[in-house]
Amino acid sequence: MLNYDMELREPMDMPDPGFPIKVHTQRFDRAGVVLFPPHWHEHLEFLFIESGEAVFECGRTPIPVRAGDLIAVNSNELHYGVSASDDLLYYAIIADTSLLHSPVSDAAETRFIAPIQQNRLLLRNHIRGDKHITDCALTIIRELERREFGYELAVKSELYRLLMLLLRGHDVTVLSQAEQHRRIQTIERFTPVLRHIDTHYQEPIYVDGLAALAGLSRFHFSRLFKELTGHTVSGYVNTVRLERADYMLRHTQLTVSEIAAATGFNDIYYFSRTFKKHKQRTPSSVRGF
Repeated sequence: MLNYDMELREPMDMPDPGFPIKVHTQRFDRAGVVLFPPHWHEHLEFLFIESGEAVFECGRTPIPVRAGDLIAVNSNELHYGVSASDDLLYYAIIADTSLLHSPVSDAAETRFIAPIQQNRLLLRNHIRGDKHITDCALTIIRELERREFGYELAVKSELYRLLMLLLRGHDVTVLSQAEQHRRIQTIERFTPVLRHIDTHYQEPIYVDGLAALAGLSRFHFSRLFKELTGHTVSGYVNTVRLERADYMLRHTQLTVSEIAAATGFNDIYYFSRTFKKHKQRTPSSVRGF
């Protein structure tokens, strides 16, 4: 049985709990590969593209990115990624917001840090063409990789600088307490729904059943689902199924027909058409890649 992480809320371990920030280097040599499935976490995440192209989805917005771009993923923001070139290299900087906290309630803490921690101040997701932000992100990456004496001071100061540049130079969204509460409620309410889709994607999935899981009417459920994921229910289910099919094509010896059936597609012709539409290549071409 294939082993997939079924939890949408990703647990996040830190190499040094006393200094909760880390960087991952990610390389992919194929287009159309799922970089990470839809998930969220309480940490801030910054994705810096060193080379190649990808499509990241934050909330409900797909964002095509290229070398030099930065993606800021807010706390508790649903995100997802797919490679779009054969030479993708990006860095993922992941920081616990507690690293930014100050025990003194000064103006910086009350006006900026606390609202970021509380998810009331949302950073703009896509940054392009800002050399200062690029330099800042690269400095954080280098310091975390080299870990020279005093790197903690350098990283923390650059992280504050990065936030300042993002807040000062790029649009931010300020949520009221009520809006922030509603956002968290929506995420929590839809966690069992998205988890159900992830674990039962190979079975028939009906909107009425999902709406019942969320305790909502069909109409209200469909509206909030689209608001949260950016997809209709059928579109989201197909995306999950196609991710699994793509993985199986690359990593198992099952036939295309067997994979179609195993991922919930009863009609192999519909599977092939849908796969080609979303992946820009046929299932058989992925198998022979």
